[in-house]
Amino acid sequence: MARKIIGGIPVSSGVAIGKAFFLNRRKGSIKPRLAIFDAEVSKEIERLEHAILVVRQEMEEVKSKIPPELKEHEAILNSHLMILQDEKLFGRAKKIIQKQHINAEWAIEKSVFELEKIFNALDNEYIKQRIQDIHLVAEKVCAVLIGSQKTIPKISERVILLAHDLSPTDTVLLEVDKIMAFATALGGKTSHAGIMARSLQIPAVVGVEELEENIFDGELIILDGFEGKILIDPSEEELTKYTDLKYQFESYQALITRYCHLPAETIDGYQIRVFANIELFEEVTSVIDNGGEGIGLYRTEYSFLNRTDLPDEDELFEEYRDLASIMYPKPVIIRTLDIGADKVDNLFGQMEEANPALGLRGIRFCQKYKNIFRTQLRAILRAGVVGNLSIMFPMISGLHELQEVKKFYRQIQDELAKEGLDFNPDIPLGIMIELPAAVLIADLLAREVDFFSIGTNDLIQYALGIDRTNKHVSYLYQPLHPAVIRSIKHVVDAGHKAGIEVSLCGEVASDPFCVPILMGMEVDSISLTPRSIPGIKRIIRQASMEECKELLNKVLNSHDVFESNKIVRDMIFSRFPEELTFYTSLVDDKNNE
Repeated sequence: MARKIIGGIPVSSGVAIGKAFFLNRRKGSIKPRLAIFDAEVSKEIERLEHAILVVRQEMEEVKSKIPPELKEHEAILNSHLMILQDEKLFGRAKKIIQKQHINAEWAIEKSVFELEKIFNALDNEYIKQRIQDIHLVAEKVCAVLIGSQKTIPKISERVILLAHDLSPTDTVLLEVDKIMAFATALGGKTSHAGIMARSLQIPAVVGVEELEENIFDGELIILDGFEGKILIDPSEEELTKYTDLKYQFESYQALITRYCHLPAETIDGYQIRVFANIELFEEVTSVIDNGGEGIGLYRTEYSFLNRTDLPDEDELFEEYRDLASIMYPKPVIIRTLDIGADKVDNLFGQMEEANPALGLRGIRFCQKYKNIFRTQLRAILRAGVVGNLSIMFPMISGLHELQEVKKFYRQIQDELAKEGLDFNPDIPLGIMIELPAAVLIADLLAREVDFFSIGTNDLIQYALGIDRTNKHVSYLYQPLHPAVIRSIKHVVDAGHKAGIEVSLCGEVASDPFCVPILMGMEVDSISLTPRSIPGIKRIIRQASMEECKELLNKVLNSHDVFESNKIVRDMIFSRFPEELTFYTSLVDDKNNE
């Protein structure tokens, strides 16, 4: 048996066997806590400002040296540069120096602690995990203050890279061809280490407790990216087992990747388009590499986070234009801002909401803050000139609400026309169907738009009253619940009757146990995380519409979710045993929030 097995969060599937190589450790970076006199306050603030300037210059230099294989990650560095200008972090630290008469390192520590409390009070896991960005930037500034900036060590052989955390600066400067896998003590599903690992197609585990205390540099370890485990000093039996698993997975990945650019067409000729969900511009490369036929959901929230000001129209226009240009002629569906004021309280002040999930978010937020909505719509309309863009509105709950949004949209078009700016007046408009109210009036809503996109993540939660992140009730989160299947079927039928296309962009789209049912409903397209595309395409190409429709009818006639689960699993395991050997692991390897 291994000397010890430690666990974390799997964020990129696969197996790596090799020597451990620590990039950095937490210990050794202890920050001094010193009281200062009145006369030293201004000098201490100058120390802080100088350290911020040094880090900013370092990041700018790194940006200029980003290698081609990591060029798409420039957006992450830009977000860290914005944090350096954030008054809520370093402006707060300066005030702490002035009021409490303590040194800059201690003031930064206090400032980060206060921000961490605010972030942890939010209800969105993706937003919570952005505190890691603040930690990374704060650590870099403190390293300058205490004179402990570290140079990236030279890697002489292929290794499994371990670190307390990996910053974008670290990863850009690494020799990526010598890294077999990542493991970090910090981080979550959407941490930059995970994004980087998925982009490089290597295994990764983050949030590993006791990582730094238990592993020595040069020690042989096995990193299991399926289950999120690290085996330290493994036995011969474990080495044999994981070597075999590694070979099988790599062979399977090579097989499905080889054919991932083929259409997703069943053996009897039915074709369904397979798009990608992304939230960062840098993920475009992964979409193309994995055979994505377009982007079915571009989440635009990231551009509004980790900053002290709102993005202006030109900034958003350049982002959307570049995205549309790279993907052209493939389609890109841009979802307008789906965020609540509680997520950007640095811009709007803290808003007391007992239940933010049912509060001012999505289209409701945009209707209240029309200046933000206007800026985004103008940017999309202008970018539509160079690409195949569509616009999708989230959280629509009623017909009047949708009509008001469309009225405002037409006003924006009139503004652009009067100003003589080029824009695309014929961009297709769609809505997310994610509220039970929208399901029930899908026939009425379908007359007003060009397409539907069913967001099953929220729809299942709202329909079943389940918070899937709550460990006490998460077992009740059942995609094959009769109410969920019938709701999706109702929306698909209503859309098709009105002559519009219906897509599905929730996690159900990357679940091999659900995709055949969606095909049986004749959903026009599905949209999923890029890494999941090759496996789902392979399953579709081996299925027939006849068996998918038969499976759908059995599920629709089932009155119990446990019966539905059994019907589906029996069919899927008998038809696609090879695919499910690894693909069930990939289903859990998703970057959805």
